[in-house]
Amino acid sequence: MRAAAVLVATAMLGLGAASAMAANGCVQSRDYILGGMAGPLIKPAHLYRDLFKVCLQTLELANVKDAHVLKAGLIAIEPQRDTLMATASTLTQFCRRFPRGTARVFTPGEQRQPKSTALVVLMPALSARSCQAKRGGS
Repeated sequence: MRAAAVLVATAMLGLGAASAMAANGCVQSRDYILGGMAGPLIKPAHLYRDLFKVCLQTLELANVKDAHVLKAGLIAIEPQRDTLMATASTLTQFCRRFPRGTARVFTPGEQRQPKSTALVVLMPALSARSCQAKRGGS
């Protein structure tokens, strides 16, 4: 009986570690921004804390390898599969879950480049559109 309890505890710790590793982009980007390493905040600090919660929930969507909070005030999504259909589906899921949110997906070129927290956090929001704009502003 005791060996079974140890086995269950070990499995649960392993699952917790996997979840923590998956949320690494969310944690690192939030800490980088709120720690002042990205320069002065351009949005209120509470917005970045709220975006962190959205970032963690974004990790639950299909086709999301990792997600990050951007200094520009949106979420960057690193997809598992970079196809037009997979990306469109991921953005649709994001907008259903966060109708007032804004996200951008890493381009294929960005996915091939080495990533540092500094570079990711400061990514431009040029290719991002808000979910409200995608729905026609409703």
